[in-house]
Amino acid sequence: MSEKISLDSFDRKILDCLQRDADLPLAVLAREVGLSSTPCWRRVQRMEKAGVIRARVALLDRRALNAGVTVFVAVRTSQHNAAWLQRFARAIASFPEVMDCYRMSGEIDYLIRLALPDIAAYDEFYKRLIAKVELSDVTSMFAMEEIKSTTRLPLGFLP
Repeated sequence: MSEKISLDSFDRKILDCLQRDADLPLAVLAREVGLSSTPCWRRVQRMEKAGVIRARVALLDRRALNAGVTVFVAVRTSQHNAAWLQRFARAIASFPEVMDCYRMSGEIDYLIRLALPDIAAYDEFYKRLIAKVELSDVTSMFAMEEIKSTTRLPLGFLP
């Protein structure tokens, strides 16, 4: 969990560069943000310790790994209690094809995003999900085209 820390313009530049390429050598990162290596490294370490930088990861090509189908699954439940939520959360965590899962406001209780190879894989996911937890309604939507997908957070909202 991240702690609240103050971020200045150098920190914002560091975050922007790392969101673009987390594998930048420290010397290149420092040069790009206008700092020497040691102060740049200290800032990165401070933001990692505070949880602002959660991880540095490689972004993989879904299609190259046979997971090019994106499915959004809208879930409704009639059970709104801690025990059900715990079972549901454990079930969702056990499925590697689940990329995101959100508890929602409005008519849908949960929204799940999956990365799958095809419709048959979705059918298998569905069967495994309903075997683990009771659901009132499940609506699936297959993405036809990806217009925008990013892991980069907007930094313009920072004070």
